[in-house]
Amino acid sequence: MRLSGKVAVVTGAASGMGKSIAELFAAEGAKVVVSDLNLENAGQVVRDIEARGGSALAVQANVAVEEDVQRMFDAATSAFGTVDILVNNAGIMDNFVPAGDLTDDLWERVFAVNTTGPMRTTRKALSIFTAKKQGVIVNIASAGGLFGSRAGAAYTASKHAVVGFTKSVGFQYAPLGIRCNAIAPGGVKTGIGASMMAPNAFGAERAMAGMGINPRVGEPEEIAKVALFLASDESSFVNGTTVTADAGWTAY
Repeated sequence: MRLSGKVAVVTGAASGMGKSIAELFAAEGAKVVVSDLNLENAGQVVRDIEARGGSALAVQANVAVEEDVQRMFDAATSAFGTVDILVNNAGIMDNFVPAGDLTDDLWERVFAVNTTGPMRTTRKALSIFTAKKQGVIVNIASAGGLFGSRAGAAYTASKHAVVGFTKSVGFQYAPLGIRCNAIAPGGVKTGIGASMMAPNAFGAERAMAGMGINPRVGEPEEIAKVALFLASDESSFVNGTTVTADAGWTAY
C-alpha cells in the first residue's frame, strides 16, 4: 500500500490514462477524487473502485474553468479532509493543425485545457501543500512536449509549456517539501483521439513522419505505474523532471 492514507485528485480520470491512474492509486490505498467532464463515466470508475474495496468520489469539472477547479478541491477536502497528490491528466488534441493554419480559437482552447488547467489546479493544490509542507504533483505532458512534430503546433507548444511549468514548480517549492514531476508518454491507447475532428492533412503527414520508428503503442496501465512511482515516497529524490515513457521511441 504505497499510498496508504493519501488523498489524490486525478483530472481527466473517467477514461484512458486517468482512469488507470485513479484505479491503481486506489488499489495502493489512496482515497481518489475522480474528476472529469463526463460525470457518468467518472461515476462508473468510482463504483469499480468501491467494488474492489477502495474509496473514491466522482466530481464533474472542467479544468479550463476556475470555478470548477475550486469546486473540485472543495469537494475533495470536504469528503476526505485534505489533498496530498494532484495528477494533472486532462488534455485535448489539436487536429494536427500546423502554425500556418492555426486559429486563435484553437490555440486558446488547447492551452486552456492542457496548460492553463494544470496551472490552476496546481495553484489551488499549492495553497494546501504549502500549509502542511508536503505534497506531490504529477503532470501528464507528452512526447509532443519534448519534440517538434508529434502533434499540431498548439498541442506541441502547450505540452512544452507543461514541461517548463513542472521544472519551475519543482525547483521553487522543493524547500517546502513539495515535489512536481511530469510524464512524457509516447503513443498510448487512450480516448484522446475523440477530441480530434477532421485532422489537418499537411500537419498529420508531418507528425506521422516519425511513427515508423515507434517500437509499440503503450497501455494506459503502463503510464499509471510511472505515475504511482512519482506520487509515492519511492521517488522522494525525483523532482522537477520529466520521465519519458515511450518504449524507447524518442531515444532514436
